[in-house]
Amino acid sequence: MMNWSQLLSTQRFKIRNGEIMPTVTPSTREGAEALRTDFHIDYDRVVFSGAFRRLGRKTQVHPFAEHDHTHNRLTHSVEVASVGRSLGNRVGVMMQAGGVLPTGNLPSDIGAVVQVACLAHDFGNPPFGHTGEDALRDWFRDPQHAHYLEALSERERNDVETYEGNAHSLRLVAGLEMYRNEGGMRLTAATIGALLKYPWTSVHPRGRQKFNIYQTELPFIEQVASVLGLPEHGAQHWARHPLSYLMEAADDICYALLDLEDAVEIGLLQDLEVESILSELVSAENTWQAQSSRQRCAMLRGMAIGRAIDDVAQTFMTHHDALLAGEFQGKDLLAFASPQVQNSLAEAKELARTRVFRHQSKLMTEIAAFPCLGSILGLLVPAAHAFVTHGRLSARQELALDLLRDEPLEHGDSLYLAYMKILDFVGGMTDNSAARLAREVSGIGML
Repeated sequence: MMNWSQLLSTQRFKIRNGEIMPTVTPSTREGAEALRTDFHIDYDRVVFSGAFRRLGRKTQVHPFAEHDHTHNRLTHSVEVASVGRSLGNRVGVMMQAGGVLPTGNLPSDIGAVVQVACLAHDFGNPPFGHTGEDALRDWFRDPQHAHYLEALSERERNDVETYEGNAHSLRLVAGLEMYRNEGGMRLTAATIGALLKYPWTSVHPRGRQKFNIYQTELPFIEQVASVLGLPEHGAQHWARHPLSYLMEAADDICYALLDLEDAVEIGLLQDLEVESILSELVSAENTWQAQSSRQRCAMLRGMAIGRAIDDVAQTFMTHHDALLAGEFQGKDLLAFASPQVQNSLAEAKELARTRVFRHQSKLMTEIAAFPCLGSILGLLVPAAHAFVTHGRLSARQELALDLLRDEPLEHGDSLYLAYMKILDFVGGMTDNSAARLAREVSGIGML
């Protein structure tokens, strides 16, 4: 059985010469009367990071959207964090009323942890969203490129062949941002735990689809899991931190309900189609003040999100003991929510799947993502393979590796580490920078 005193641990870690050790930063020593709690410090570190700013140029649903109202990954993450904070605060109040909130913690601490995890949950998304993930995986899984992976272990090959945005989000906060290769952002253990939606590695049976832990971050997570008291369900597989379920629910609520507004704005859906879904959760009679159908839709959406937050928070507390035991049987909290919430979100996702995700305007850009990212990998991977295996590079390959300025390849790097550095580089690019680089390295940009 997990316990909240451990699950809300404010322990941070740094890495020196490969050793993972506890650390206390100057800002952490601000004291009990300081303006910032440890979780507020986490929030500030995430908001002021380069990874957070880059989300503003990454696809949420519609690549290169021309409409100013359309969501990108940044606006999506801010909205998810807002819903996550409300969910966490609501749960925190109920935990306090139920006598399970540890002495010294406030209900708002639960909201703060979930909020930070929500802000960082999409850090690892590559250019062009989930299509970008598919493009990176397809390139490495192509039989024509198999010889580049022959020297890797099975676990390393699984990682390289399965670019996973969730795992790269962890990689960014644990190693690449702020204190690079020395613990990254050094966020609290509680926040790291809430970020782990899939707390296993790519060798797990479900690892070829979703996972949160590359081999590079495995020793770090072993330390974090120990501090948090996460039970082991198997080799390199832990129980989920209960607050990760709230982060996941906030994300589901936002992409189900808010992404439909984008489709209305760009003309793929009609207001009334969205209203019919939202009205299953809240009555349209409450929108009599609305001066337009667009305003009425926005009001319904706000009330629907509020209804979903209430429902999910109650679901969390209903299953509190199972979550704390690491034995929660549901796919997610929404699977046990009220029928009204389940049905409305399911209908919203189905409408998006059939009318938005397969619209020609979106399909053409997504198809183009494959040769775009493939051309960048086709330039960098052979150069890295030559650098690591025999140290001889052509003039073009030397120029190619100069693109990896933030973390250049070094003599002594393993082939696995070299490929991870390439995935860090490509995955960290925005839609715009990836498209521009692909165009320029092809020579077309010179015309």
